[in-house]
Amino acid sequence: MLPTRQTVELDHVPSRPRRFVFVLLPEFTMLCFAAAVESLRIANRMANRKLYDWTIIGEGGEEITCSAGVSFRLDSDLIEMNRDDVVIVCGGIDVQKATTKRVINWLRREARRGLSIGGLCTAAYSLALAGLLDGKRATIHWENQDSFTEEFPEVTLTKSIFVVDGSRITTAGGTASVDLMLKIIADDHGEELAGAVADQLIYNSIRTDQDTQRLSVPTRIGVRHPKLSKVIQMMEQNIEEPISPSVLAQQVGMSTRQLERLFRRYLSRSPKRYYMELRLQKARNLLMQTDMSVINVALACGFASPSHFSKCYRAHYETTPYRERGAHASRLSV
Repeated sequence: MLPTRQTVELDHVPSRPRRFVFVLLPEFTMLCFAAAVESLRIANRMANRKLYDWTIIGEGGEEITCSAGVSFRLDSDLIEMNRDDVVIVCGGIDVQKATTKRVINWLRREARRGLSIGGLCTAAYSLALAGLLDGKRATIHWENQDSFTEEFPEVTLTKSIFVVDGSRITTAGGTASVDLMLKIIADDHGEELAGAVADQLIYNSIRTDQDTQRLSVPTRIGVRHPKLSKVIQMMEQNIEEPISPSVLAQQVGMSTRQLERLFRRYLSRSPKRYYMELRLQKARNLLMQTDMSVINVALACGFASPSHFSKCYRAHYETTPYRERGAHASRLSV
């Protein structure tokens, strides 16, 4: 005999369900969207009543395909929403191309009407381009943070997994959708229901907006050495104006030679080489995700000379920054 499903008794039962409007952009990330919807569905199931409702819409109102190649039939086009709806834009790959003028104008119109509007994964870009995050705190997937900071200096970007700032909501992507929805469910109906939803999702560590997206430096590099971690952290925080190995070594209380040995032992490369790779990785992100000139990209990544930047870039990626930019532009135009 199957066990009886437990339900959560609510102190207050709303007169009608709260509706979420998911705006799917082309090549959106399915995980972010599915995690959000499943959290709402399970909340309804655990409360044994319809607390939440949702609809999926998008430009054209017919069908849209996610980054995994799965197509979804939309419920409607970008029509006018109800004033108490919560709009959640779902982004993914090539969000710049997916954020059309029509999407921007629709977001601005709904924002003027006072709706709460959020963005999952890269959709923070769409909200920022529409001017909805000006003067707000926000977050976006860590891979897009460099380009976002350069393009939208008026937005206070954080490394949190999600941010709720007034009527604007942003998440870093991936499973952060679950954490956001659990917070919303807890705010609406209490911690007990949110906990029950987390249990159903086999989600045993609920994160808050104080948690950051990326793993700690020791976990990422697979080495737990406090001085090495501190040096790498300083490198990551000083890309535009690189710090010399001698100063880095001094900051952690060791000689330059000791720092060299530390890097070669654990990372099989010199501190200078590791730092260069970090700078070139940021440069590639900016070339792929922004319209910044190659010269400005070089300056943003600590290269005083465009020719030196091009030489280093070619040695690492086997192509020039100009060709990288051109190849990416041609892919976007297809």
